[in-house]
Amino acid sequence: MELPRGKLAEVDGVTKKTQMAWRITATHGAIATFGALSACAVVIFGMAVHARLNQKPFREQLSARHALHNGSLPQPILAEVTAVSIAANTANHDTFESSAKDDAPAFEFPVNANHLNHGLCPDDMASIDNRFCVDIYEASLVEILPNGHEQAWPYTMPVSGHVVRAISEKSAYPQAYISEKEALLACSHSGKRLCKSAEWTKACQGPENARFGYGNERKAGVCNDNGRSPVLFYYAATTTPATGWTWDKLNDPQLNQLAGTLAETGSHEGCTNGYGVYDMVGNLHEWVDDPAGTFQGGYYLDVTQNGEGCSYRTHAHDAAYHDYSTGFRCCSDINQ
Repeated sequence: MELPRGKLAEVDGVTKKTQMAWRITATHGAIATFGALSACAVVIFGMAVHARLNQKPFREQLSARHALHNGSLPQPILAEVTAVSIAANTANHDTFESSAKDDAPAFEFPVNANHLNHGLCPDDMASIDNRFCVDIYEASLVEILPNGHEQAWPYTMPVSGHVVRAISEKSAYPQAYISEKEALLACSHSGKRLCKSAEWTKACQGPENARFGYGNERKAGVCNDNGRSPVLFYYAATTTPATGWTWDKLNDPQLNQLAGTLAETGSHEGCTNGYGVYDMVGNLHEWVDDPAGTFQGGYYLDVTQNGEGCSYRTHAHDAAYHDYSTGFRCCSDINQ
């Protein structure tokens, strides 16, 4: 059925008006929607900023930086605060560059490298060019009881007054809170000795003589080297120049139990070299045989400030010193 021409024109006019109304309504709706989304975005951004400013680690970093700039932190803590500050500012940048660009040589380590001791070393040690042996993992401890029995020693406790011996095993939390003198005894009770500085350095560098063992350029996170500061977490808010960073605070058993600090041995699988030793960079400082007191390799917050990776050395403390960051591993002569 055909409509008369006049009626057809009227219908056509109504259709055009309807289309125009819909366009206007749609435009207004889009503007309203955009406005609402913008308002939501502003609110969400404000909430995110507020949350960030109120995160405890963020407040601790601000507090630590304030103390650092005002000279209120003692020298033993300065390196740690600086490491935390640098890590907070560069973590994302370092992660991006590590995945996007790496000019360091890629070393291929032999399969079962940790068993290449050629019968010259105990099973828990690696042969270093058939010249000496070194523990595959950082040392954990067992206590020797008066009746000769042994029991596991808690890695969170200092060992003063106890007879302990060193063991090297995977997936154990290594012993911190130990001095060089105590480490010497722990190694000797296992028929081993503390590594000499040159021995430790060679074992760390691997047959490739690499600065970080796994390569010549640091890749944050390959070893346990970008953790969080337990001292600042627990004590930054309450420590003042008057109270200071005391011995009991630096040896607090809870420090290495905080998530993001100490790691189990061998858990960073890339933190090794062609000799098959693990965690020589980062995790814990490692005492070497030096009567004046030296530890090497850095720990979970710092592997660069006193030398890079395997060249890292600290001479600031005597052989009786210990805190939550000091550990060790043993060496021995090869079997004859």
